[in-house]
Amino acid sequence: MATERFKIHVTKDHLVFCCGHFISYQGHKCERLHGHNYRAAVEIEGPLQEDHYVFDFIALKARTKVITDELDHHMLLATKNPVIKVADSPAKVDVTYRDRQWLFPREDCILLPIENTTAELIARYIANRLLDSLKTHENFVPEVLRVEVEEAPGQSATIEVKM
Repeated sequence: MATERFKIHVTKDHLVFCCGHFISYQGHKCERLHGHNYRAAVEIEGPLQEDHYVFDFIALKARTKVITDELDHHMLLATKNPVIKVADSPAKVDVTYRDRQWLFPREDCILLPIENTTAELIARYIANRLLDSLKTHENFVPEVLRVEVEEAPGQSATIEVKM
């Protein structure tokens, strides 16, 4: 007997966020400051609910858009990076890597509790925020949530969270 699995997928031109960032890599190198026009896509798997859909597309787009809008037009900084140090104050954020230093206005920065601002970890950050939002505001926990973050056309990272 066949079993049915359903999934919904959303990605829209308004689920984009333009951000600056830089990462450390290979344990001892640090990229130059640069930016991307990121695009988020979200997929949910689960059974059909009483109303015959997995989850409301409109609510999923709205919950995701809140998160991408918060990130949009900011400098993304990882606060758990072992080699890039982030010192936060009410007016500014001072960032250092070895002998390099950057100073940003505080309101221009999003401090993310992640190890690096890679597409993979930004996807995980969005997924965790979205799971919390769906549970809190929609009383919904998907069986499977996938979040894809595209940092350039044809270049993306995806996280899959199974509940």
